[in-house]
Order: sequence, then structure tokens, then C-alpha cells
Amino acid sequence: MPKNLFEKILQHAVDSNISDIHLSAHCYPVYRIHGSLSEQPSFKLLTPEQLQQFQHYLIENKGLSAPEKMQALDIAYTAEFGERFRINIYSERGSICFAIRWLKGNFSSFKELSLPDQVSQMANLNTGLVLITGSTGSGKSTTLAALISAINEHRACHILTIEDPIEFIHINKKAIVHQREIGQDVATFSGAVRDAMREDPDVILLGEMRDKETIRAALSAAETGHLVFSTLHTNDAVGVIDRIIGMFSAEEQISIRQQLSIVLKAVITQTLVPTLDDLGRVPVNEILMVNPAVSHLIREHRPEQIRAVMETGRALGNQTFDFALALRVSAKEISIDRAKALAHSEKAFLDALEILNKSSIRRK
Repeated sequence: MPKNLFEKILQHAVDSNISDIHLSAHCYPVYRIHGSLSEQPSFKLLTPEQLQQFQHYLIENKGLSAPEKMQALDIAYTAEFGERFRINIYSERGSICFAIRWLKGNFSSFKELSLPDQVSQMANLNTGLVLITGSTGSGKSTTLAALISAINEHRACHILTIEDPIEFIHINKKAIVHQREIGQDVATFSGAVRDAMREDPDVILLGEMRDKETIRAALSAAETGHLVFSTLHTNDAVGVIDRIIGMFSAEEQISIRQQLSIVLKAVITQTLVPTLDDLGRVPVNEILMVNPAVSHLIREHRPEQIRAVMETGRALGNQTFDFALALRVSAKEISIDRAKALAHSEKAFLDALEILNKSSIRRK
């Protein structure tokens, strides 16, 4: 039975504390454990027929139609043993492949996730736009889940999440939480945000800002007094602003810069870096906190000056990626060699590390 084998692969993955599973024809299942890929020869090589059976089972389980050829499919799946997974089914050289992410049901605290205080402070905002950015697998969804969980614990409000697919299930605590899934509850992100304006939300989580219609809807929601969290796939806090504005025509960009300068509260970029012992990963966060000076620079389209504010404004909560790396090295959480390899500027990283080391000596 294809279902039984599929469930066994998922169960074994959870037992191994994985983050991701890759299934391809003529290959063993591959697990990502603490950031590294590992084949699982305890299973047999997967055949194209088995992968087609997996796909058929999942589509039938969700009551969906088979996707058109060449079309990728995203599915949220709850295994029989209770754990939830996000599954992307795609084609590679004419064969079906699976990229599967385990959605750990328990919400970790900001401290358990080793996130800086600036991130947890975002849960205290009442209005505005907060962007969590980073590459695929950088923990954006986990950070967003921690923020929504914190608000749910402490604030009597209405939280509306719009996701593709729903990743973390939030149970009503102090807040009321409604979660809408693209393709099941609503057709598009932008349409869901427009609908939200008639659903009395206080907080909106928008899984991803994929197009200018969604961006425009998110900006309008934040501008009308809602707190909006969303994500983008970028690794540069300042670059996020240019990317958003660049999605619009030259005629539209002035008004979008104006809107963004009013509603944007923070950009938090996240990268997961293996720990010193290679037994886990810690987030390295570049942080841009938007104050009146940064708002003015957004309106005037001066990205390099925004970067300068980040470099000199640590007292306001700003933090460059290189300084964040230095913080992790100074805390003996990641290796200096790995940090050097990841640094945007090795000199800036080493300068930051020297400042931190001198500060540590003075405290002693």
C-alpha cells in the first residue's frame, strides 16, 4: 500500500528529528538533519510508480484534482500519527519529486528559538507592517508562528492568517484565531486580504507577498490600522524595500514609497547557521527598525543611507548581518570560520567581533 510506505517515511523522519524530506525516483529518501542532507538506505530505492501512487493518495486525501503537467502542487498533510507536513510535489526530468517540510506542532518561545529581543517586541505593536525575510528553510514560518502565538497568549484580539498552505495550527487562547488556506478557503492572497477588511481583524498574517496586488492590499491593510506580518524571499533587509518598490511601474513607485514609509515598522532578515557542535542551528538576524529618519529615506529612495543608519543605529535596535554573526561567534554559538564564509563583508564582521570582544573584556 503506497499510503503505508509514505507514512513510514514520515514517521521515521520525525523519529530522526528532521526538518525536510526529499523523495525522488531511483533514490533513497533523503532527510535534512540539522541542515545537512542524509540518505536513508534503510528504505528501498523509490520507483517512479511509487511516487505516482504517493501523489494520487495525497490528491485524493485532500479532495483535489490532479495538477496539470509541469504544474507544482502545495499540500498540507496530517499524518495518521498526528504530525503535520507541508508538501510540494513537482516534476524533474519527467518524474515526480517531493519536497516535504515537517511542521512541528509545538510553538517554541522566542528564547527557545534564540531570537533577539527586537523580534519579540514586534508582538507588542498595534498597527503597521512587519516583514520577516530570508531564503527557503530559514525559519521564517517558525518565527511568524512564535509571534502569532505570543499575541494569542496575551492579547484579546482577532487574528486572521492567510497561508498557502496552513502550516501551524493556532488554538484560540486570549485571542480569536481564524486561519484561511489558499485554494481551500480563498482563491488568492490579495483577495483574502481584501476580504479581511470586512472580517474585523486586528492582526493579519499574510503567508507571502508574491505579487504587487498582494503588496498593495497588505499596505492598505496596515494603513487602515491593522498589524500585518508577512514574508519575502530576500536575504537583505534594505534590499527588501527596493524589491517591493521595484514590482511597481515608475508611475506607481512614488505612491508606494510613500505608503511603505508610513506603515513599515521593521524588516527582520533571518538565516539559520549550524552551531559550533553541528547538532543544531541558530538564527542570525539582520534587523532594520523603521524610525522617522528611515521613513524619510524610504520616501526619498536612498537605500545606501538606510544601510548607514543600520550600521550606526544599534542603540535603536538596528543590526547588520555581519554584526549579528559577530554576536553569535562572541557567544560561542557558531564558528568564526563559518561566520567569515557567510559574512557580507569580512572586514565589517571582524571589526564587529573586535568591538564585542573588547566590550566583554571591559565587563570582566
